Formats: sequence, structure tokens, C-alpha cells
Amino acid sequence: MTEIIGRYADYETLRDQAVALRRAGHSLRQIRDELKVYNNDLLQRLVQGEPPPEWTRRPNAKDDLRARARELRLQGLTYDQIEMELGCSRSSVSLWVRDLPKPPRRDPSEQARLAARKRWEHESAMRDEERRSTKEAARQEVGHMSKRELFLVGVGLYWAEGGKDKPYDRRENVTFVNSDPGMIKAFLAWLDLMGVERGRVRFCVMIHETADVTGAERYWADLVGADATAFNKTTIKKHNPKTVRKNVGDTYRGCLVIKVRQSADLYRRIEGAWCGIVEAASSTD
Repeated sequence: MTEIIGRYADYETLRDQAVALRRAGHSLRQIRDELKVYNNDLLQRLVQGEPPPEWTRRPNAKDDLRARARELRLQGLTYDQIEMELGCSRSSVSLWVRDLPKPPRRDPSEQARLAARKRWEHESAMRDEERRSTKEAARQEVGHMSKRELFLVGVGLYWAEGGKDKPYDRRENVTFVNSDPGMIKAFLAWLDLMGVERGRVRFCVMIHETADVTGAERYWADLVGADATAFNKTTIKKHNPKTVRKNVGDTYRGCLVIKVRQSADLYRRIEGAWCGIVEAASSTD
């Protein structure tokens, strides 16, 4: 390096010129061409300590994360806390903030809580992925459903969630109530299979008074593809202040009641089919 520097008449003058050009916004290539310095090591020494101009920086997708990491570090957060906050690797966090002052040491109990939280978040993410994977595999296993399979599914759905006839209270009519959109769609598909015209089907929304009643009515109407003329008056359930309800929020839309007019014969067929399912299940090998 001494020999290289010796080729130039005045190193300090050369450095002053390089620094001035750097501060004026020149790139290394421009400084090299201006001063005729073609040795990269010497060129780096001439501009040592002078940051490159912004226009020469390559865009980095992690620039925002880096800035946020430095901000959190200055607030006193540890590497572990910054990792959890930004979802970055520890090596990246270290690279971004290692020149900043270290925060005060945490007490052991805080460290234990933080480690437990990281472990829980990791395990929770793994369980979520396992849950999603299992559901997706089960969904694909169903494949195409035959008419017979849909018939049996519909009978089971009704007997679980539909109104039933009692010896002391004869109600031979088909009434199905549920809050699950999938159940509603499956039951309507079953009614279509059974040849029930949509003109015989009436709907009614049942919902608590504290919910978005209008929004719920619109949601169910869109789901079943029916206009207001197919809906009976909405049943509003009074709120009991002593009851702590968990079915609240934007996703709460109450229940939908599906009633089929002139359905005594259909009800008897459902009950008979259910008895047949029970008998067949009992005799299955």
C-alpha cells in the first residue's frame, strides 16, 4: 500500500479532493474517474469515514424493518423483544442494531416470561398449521358426493338440528334452525334433492337485539339467494344483562330458521329414514 500511495504526489491533498467529491454526492466510480485513482484499496482509504450518497444505495426490502429495529433498540428493547415484534431472525437484528447502546439487564423472572411466551407462540403456530393441514386433507378426502350420500347426510343434519314430532305434541312439519352457513347451504341442497320447490320454503332470522339486525338479514338473504318476500318477520331476542354472551362481534348474525310449507309427508320420510339409518348402523360389520 505504501508503494501505491507513493505514486501519488500528495496523499492528503488527494484525500481532501476525494472527500469533497464524496460530500458533493459522487459515487466511487465518479471519484475514481475524476482523480484517476484506479486502485480499489487506495480509493476506499481516500473516502474512509464518508457515507455513500443516498442515490447510490440499492433499494432493500428490509430497510423499513431495519429502521424500526433501531427505533425499538433505542427504546430499550432487547434482541428477543425486537425479534418477536418484527418477526425477524436474531442475526438480522444483531446486524442492524449492534452499534447502539445495550439496554439495562432484565431480571431473571422477565427473561423466563419472555422465553415462555416465545415457546408458546412457536407451539401455537405449529398447532395452527397442523390444524389447517388436517382439515384440508379431510376436505379433499370427501371428493364427489352421490345423491344417496347427500340424502343420508341431510337426514342426519335434520335429526340433529331440526324440529321433531312428539307423541304429546304432534308437529309433523319440517323446521330447521342453525347459525352455521355451511349447515344452511347443505340443508338447502338436500331440500333441492328431495324435490322441495323454493316457493314452499320460508325463512326467518332469529337474533339478539344488541346485534346488527339489518346486516344479519342482508347476510342470510344473500346466502340463501332469496329476496325479502321469502322472509318472515325477524325474531328479536331480548338481552339478559345477567348473561355473559360470547356470540358477539361482527361475525355474529344470529340463527336462520328454515320452514317448509305442507311438509308432513317430508317429515315422515325423514323420521323413517333416520330409523333406517339407526338400524343399519347397528348391524354394520
